[in-house]
Amino acid sequence: MTENQTLPRPEATGAFLVAALYHFARFERFESVQKPLQAFCDENGIKGTLLIAREGINGTVAGTDAGIARLLAHLRAMPEFSGLEHKESRASKMPFVRMKVKLKKEIVTMGVEDIDPNRIVGTYVDPKDWNALISDPETILIDTRNDYETAIGIFKGAVDPNTKTFREFPDWVRNNTGLHNKPKIAMYCTGGIRCEKATAFMKQEGFEDVYHLKGGILKYLEEVPAEESLWEGACFVFDERVSVEHGLKEGNHKLCHACRNPITAEEVTSEKYEEGVSCSNCYDSRTEEDRLRYRQRQLQIALAKKRGQKHIGG
Repeated sequence: MTENQTLPRPEATGAFLVAALYHFARFERFESVQKPLQAFCDENGIKGTLLIAREGINGTVAGTDAGIARLLAHLRAMPEFSGLEHKESRASKMPFVRMKVKLKKEIVTMGVEDIDPNRIVGTYVDPKDWNALISDPETILIDTRNDYETAIGIFKGAVDPNTKTFREFPDWVRNNTGLHNKPKIAMYCTGGIRCEKATAFMKQEGFEDVYHLKGGILKYLEEVPAEESLWEGACFVFDERVSVEHGLKEGNHKLCHACRNPITAEEVTSEKYEEGVSCSNCYDSRTEEDRLRYRQRQLQIALAKKRGQKHIGG
């Protein structure tokens, strides 16, 4: 077996195996692969999302151990993805409603032309060496994720750009001349893919010593013991688990299905929280008409649950 096929399993337990993956490659035939790949996932009981584009593949999927193993082998059998790496965690219940294979212009949307991580990229730093780098006073540490993600967890001392989308990141960099004040730039994201483009962009903008966390926060939380960790909080994940913690154990956050923001157990007790309708993050920005529409949707979800079904809006 190859190294990619024998990644250590996290301590977290659960009936479903979750695989986060991405790979940048010239994938000119991506459109022709969509339907066969969708069919393969459906046949193997796999759910989640895979984005495919001319620049490669990105996504997170869940299923049985055997089903995920078959999918990874299927992808690595494609010449473009022979070097595909993935990260594993577990979920106590299926964290996705359905399977979607989507055609995209970019597998992670930055919106900057001619960014090619296969041509230029920052220096990868293994999780075991990350603490030393970000503790260096000559390093500026940047979180490349969006504000709803950084709200529940961040590395100690990191700069938070407070972006709503990754498209805002290039302008944030260009408008922050202070980033040139220190020689080293260290960057991180959930699983590593955003940093592939973010570090490529930074190098293109003239920054020389640019580093990024290999495997992202997920790999760090898997490999670095909690007592040695410089991570504070939980890591937002894009599935129904909402967050994971050290050892990739499922976190305690819920998701507000009105605004898609993660919320804590304390926020659930807020008078502004109503399941599927509002939370303290979105209550003041929604109208009563919005809330009425969300309540109707939530009623349909409850009725579907009573019938033993899962409403796709849930």
